Amino acid sequence: MKAILFHQHGGPEVLEYAEIPTPEPGPGQVLVRLTAAALNRLDLWVRNGWPGIRLEYPHIPGADGAGEVAALGEGVRGWEVGQRVVLSAGLSCGLCPACLAGQDNLCKDWQLLGETVRGTYAEYVTVPAANLYPLPDGFDEHKAAAAALVFHTAWHSLITRASLRPGESVLVVGASGGVNTASIQIARLAGAKVFVVGSGPEKLALAESLGAEVLIDRSKDENWPKAVYQASGRRGVDVVVDNVGTTFPQSFRAAAKGGRILTVGNSGGPRFEIDNRFIFGKHLSLIGSSLGTRADFATVMDLIFAGKLRVAMDRSYQLPDAAAAHKRLESGLQMGKITLEIDRTSAL
Repeated sequence: MKAILFHQHGGPEVLEYAEIPTPEPGPGQVLVRLTAAALNRLDLWVRNGWPGIRLEYPHIPGADGAGEVAALGEGVRGWEVGQRVVLSAGLSCGLCPACLAGQDNLCKDWQLLGETVRGTYAEYVTVPAANLYPLPDGFDEHKAAAAALVFHTAWHSLITRASLRPGESVLVVGASGGVNTASIQIARLAGAKVFVVGSGPEKLALAESLGAEVLIDRSKDENWPKAVYQASGRRGVDVVVDNVGTTFPQSFRAAAKGGRILTVGNSGGPRFEIDNRFIFGKHLSLIGSSLGTRADFATVMDLIFAGKLRVAMDRSYQLPDAAAAHKRLESGLQMGKITLEIDRTSAL
């Protein structure tokens, strides 16, 4: 099969479009013929590498994908060859106490597709049958792939971890990224008032089209915590979605007393200083999160399929042009999700 892979960490130039043996499904696994994959910041972090990361080289990036079932491994029931599916990226053992309790995202052997195991920038991928979700007739495979990781992440963070309630207020730091565009819509669906801090009018217009009500342009107003404070009736917001990390000091200021700060990433960098006085002085809760459970995935994907949540799409690239897609994502200019078109050229 054809795939995008790399043999060493580095910039987009390390990505190669090459031939690699098509994987075979083991017991309990399914071989999926992919037609669409979606990019995430995770792909950039894995490609760049970090101390201690262990990969099987060549490594294939990509956590998100959609396509159709190509072959069934031993013992797999309930799926048919040719059935359209979208993938859930979190891989768990299914046997540990967390998995048996329905908390598969807390599995002792949890892994993420495309991070420590080969991912979806390829014509085929093998995954456990439990990681498949049926794709309704007529639903676009690119939108399904683009939605999977970011809506799953945002739903678990806002609804499961933060217990967001109707009538609360939510600030989203950033206007156009995948998790942020998902968070805006999920917060509105939950009955919250949504504030967004963005880097320019175009990105804020996208946020407004997704349901954001209070728009703050940080390129014109650097003191955006003060703007949030004033726009919230001099109270602050109940929940802050901050996946930048280096903006935590501002997020602490923007939060109301008793507020919750949610984080699922650190696009601004993993290390930074915070002023602990804001945490105990304002009774703040700092809540970390990652992917949710399979039950979370089913819930949020059904809402997407029903049209209650919309996937913001940027542009699509052909699989051989994955390096250009990475450059687009790194530029920060994207207005929604970037996907890869995967042609079906390899036969089993």
